[in-house]
Amino acid sequence: MTAMTPGSNIPLPTARVAVDVAAPVRLDVSGLLLTADGKVRSDDDFIFYNQPAGPGVTYRSGGGAAPDAIVVDTAAVPAGVEKIVVTASPDAAGQSFQGIEPTATVRDAATGAELATFTPPRLGTETALVVVEIYLRNGAWKVRAVGQGYANGLAGIATDFGVSVEEPAPAPAAPAPAPVAAVADPRVAAPPMPGTPPPMPAAPAPAPGGGKINLDKGRVSLRKNETVSLVKGGAPLLSRVKMGLGWEPAFRGKDIDLDASVIAYGPTRNHLDSCYFGKLTILNGAVKHSGDNLTGEGGGDDEVIVVDLGSVPAEVSGLVFTVNSFSGQKFTEVAKAYCRLVDASTDEELVRFDLTGAEPQTGVMMAKLIRQFSGEWEMTALGAFEKSRTVRGMVKPAAKIL
Repeated sequence: MTAMTPGSNIPLPTARVAVDVAAPVRLDVSGLLLTADGKVRSDDDFIFYNQPAGPGVTYRSGGGAAPDAIVVDTAAVPAGVEKIVVTASPDAAGQSFQGIEPTATVRDAATGAELATFTPPRLGTETALVVVEIYLRNGAWKVRAVGQGYANGLAGIATDFGVSVEEPAPAPAAPAPAPVAAVADPRVAAPPMPGTPPPMPAAPAPAPGGGKINLDKGRVSLRKNETVSLVKGGAPLLSRVKMGLGWEPAFRGKDIDLDASVIAYGPTRNHLDSCYFGKLTILNGAVKHSGDNLTGEGGGDDEVIVVDLGSVPAEVSGLVFTVNSFSGQKFTEVAKAYCRLVDASTDEELVRFDLTGAEPQTGVMMAKLIRQFSGEWEMTALGAFEKSRTVRGMVKPAAKIL
């Protein structure tokens, strides 16, 4: 085994290697596939816990008990990709590497044998690091110790390498005072289309900075209280979608048993049915649950709820997606909780909401889908916590938030 220093490199004796990065605190470990110009080909070349697989490169979760790792199969790396950089950043928002000494270990992915280690020296205000890079030189793959720090977190690394990083939308300008004799909003005054259920009662106004957009520009990343209209190319999305919900333990060695559910409501906020681990299908098969995940371990979605939007019965006006901790663990013990809406036919991610901030509660309302007069659906990010260990205890609070 070789103890590396900044700038040193060694040849890789095997085609498949794993690079894990360990520290006294939980780290987010990522990999980026780069071409000769030092940039990703697209955002798909950014491999991390919510996008855990790419060509020749995969993210492997340690489940809180072991370091997360990036696994590289150099034989499967596509032509044109000449470098894979492995990055790390503290999981806690804003935490630097001051006093935290991360160590990268390069291993034979098949046997686990250690090939090299590297501990970047003299770290201070850096909140993210390019730790090592695996690169192609004269037809042979090598690994180099880097240790380059960034003070602006993983977003700074991603931007440097060409990954699209969405900036928060600017707050909209204050609207001009409405005339006294303002014309009524036609969306409210117009009668519903034949066969279309009446709308839900008015939802709470979005928080400042919120807004509504559609899917025409591709994947949408929502913040709390923001809304996206599930319309693409002028047509409502009425196909099968998957609501994926995921989480990980915030502390090493702990499993997190959370339960994802969806609650269906009628036009007067009346409870129609609930889909959860104990009742996997509701609404004549229009809503189906993937089943219970007992640990929260691993990358990707922990539980999935499939909704056939075109087959949801006409009496259903709203769906609220919740997550509960039946065992009593609080959301302060949960890391990286999120929900994402995926096209079930293509697995294309349409909408994403990453839960930021946690409260010591046992339930959270993640998102809601509301059917409009026109028949289209809108998704709103919620992130509202409740004291409830089961979906039954979420029925009344969720009705109030519609």
